[in-house]
Amino acid sequence: MKKPLLILSGCLFAASTFAQENTAKTFWDDPVNHPLASLYVVTALLLVVVILVAFVGIYMVKVLNTLTEQARKVNAEKSGIAYVPLQSWWQRFAQRMNASVPVEQEKNIEMDHSYDGIRELDNHLPPWWKWLFYGTIGWSVVYIIVFHFSASLPLSLEEYQQEVAVAEEQARKLRASQPEATIDENALQYTADAAIIEKGKTVFMNNPCGSCHRNDGGGNTIGPNLTDEYWLHGGDVKNIFNTIKNGVVEKGMPAWGKSMSPQDVRDLTFFVMSLQGTKPADAKAPQGELFKQTPVGADTTATQASL
Repeated sequence: MKKPLLILSGCLFAASTFAQENTAKTFWDDPVNHPLASLYVVTALLLVVVILVAFVGIYMVKVLNTLTEQARKVNAEKSGIAYVPLQSWWQRFAQRMNASVPVEQEKNIEMDHSYDGIRELDNHLPPWWKWLFYGTIGWSVVYIIVFHFSASLPLSLEEYQQEVAVAEEQARKLRASQPEATIDENALQYTADAAIIEKGKTVFMNNPCGSCHRNDGGGNTIGPNLTDEYWLHGGDVKNIFNTIKNGVVEKGMPAWGKSMSPQDVRDLTFFVMSLQGTKPADAKAPQGELFKQTPVGADTTATQASL
């Protein structure tokens, strides 16, 4: 008996040592080569053994009770006594908890009412039901005193407000620890930065932009074509940034600045501008005003011409 205990103790010691040295690697990462694999196998085997022993023990008790019952029946027949089966502990417990009256004793609780041969018995509520009912009364008194009179514990609404306050404080600390770079809209200039454009494409694809403008930017029933030089709300980088950020609610354009970070809005703006001249198939007809982009560093300002 001592040897298995020593083996189990050694496994537990190895488990604690490994847990201190390496807490990042889990068992499911590499079950076969995991240092605790032996401990898990031993634990599983011990659990199987305990279950089997319990099952065999229950079965043996049942067999013993059956043999005892048969012996009592044979003795009763030899003695000429009517055989009365013994109640199991569960039957006795259930009868006590339900205060049930055996069928042969129902004459003692029979009332004088009989309807179509159906007799009425003076049965009482089960003790467990009455205890539960009395318990709810006691709990209601404690609840009223604790929550409404003494204010020892918060009510559901107060608890919700406290949890919201804690969550907002955690979010504030997280934002403070990971500050986002601000985007100066007035100084924003478009550059064909491949990394920014690729990020903007990811933002475009991960949001329902394509449902209105198509994935290639060619425009759909609702959204205009983003690949031509005609714009409804200005084609300058600042205009496009502002349109994406604040939206055009009356035309079905959401204000993505409420759900996107300034960096995402900037990246999406650059991606939209990179679609210029791609000429997708079956693109939507031009809408709005013609807008010619001014090369970066040029002295002339962008010119706009009405259709």
